[in-house]
Amino acid sequence: MNDRFDNNNNKTPAFAGVWVVYIMTNKPNGVLYIGVTDDIESRIQEHKNKLYKNSFTAKFNCDKLVYLEEFDIGAEAAFREKQLKKWNRQWKINLIEEINPGWMDISMNWRNEDLIYKTKLSRVGGKLSN
Repeated sequence: MNDRFDNNNNKTPAFAGVWVVYIMTNKPNGVLYIGVTDDIESRIQEHKNKLYKNSFTAKFNCDKLVYLEEFDIGAEAAFREKQLKKWNRQWKINLIEEINPGWMDISMNWRNEDLIYKTKLSRVGGKLSN
């Protein structure tokens, strides 16, 4: 069992927060990487800085955050991550383009009030910044 969850029946996260399922890419319509985290800011910086040199995202230069979904419960986020990983490529592209048709790096504008797409963390004064 994942350390991030209590061993109870409702699979409540061991620590409260916003869980994020996200998609990284190297360029529009390029390589896609799907991940889940409870600390999106730190995780994206790890990808951008290629902290893990032999990782998939480092090898394929996936350093642009193009999609994310937020969850209050870690188990739901983990389920969604697995679900998206099973989707065919075109479904994933369609999902990205519904929210981000220009494949812009969302992490470059965490605090931009003019963006249509706002994260829970940015709306409640979380620590996301760039």
